[in-house]
Amino acid sequence: MTETKKAEILNIADLAKYQEGAVVSSQILRAETGNVTLFAFDKGQELSEHSTPFDALVQVLDGKVEILISGKSYMMESGQSIILPADEPHAVKATEEFKMLLTMIRA
Repeated sequence: MTETKKAEILNIADLAKYQEGAVVSSQILRAETGNVTLFAFDKGQELSEHSTPFDALVQVLDGKVEILISGKSYMMESGQSIILPADEPHAVKATEEFKMLLTMIRA
């Protein structure tokens, strides 16, 4: 894992590149109380349904995605955000290439 430089201006979306047939992730910040991770999804890639014991903020930085929360579909695009509630099942499906910033707070 490459450490993200601090006290430097970043273009967050550029820290993870699209790769054919893959989901690429890059951890931006990591702490006991939470983390911030950048994801780049190729079209058609997904994270299968799962849940976490913490709320998480998804910020769509590029492209379009379908996010499912407790079976309800949310079609999202660049510039939009949604909170994934703790302990509720959710999944992510790339309807085209897209990038998201995921912020999870554990405390």
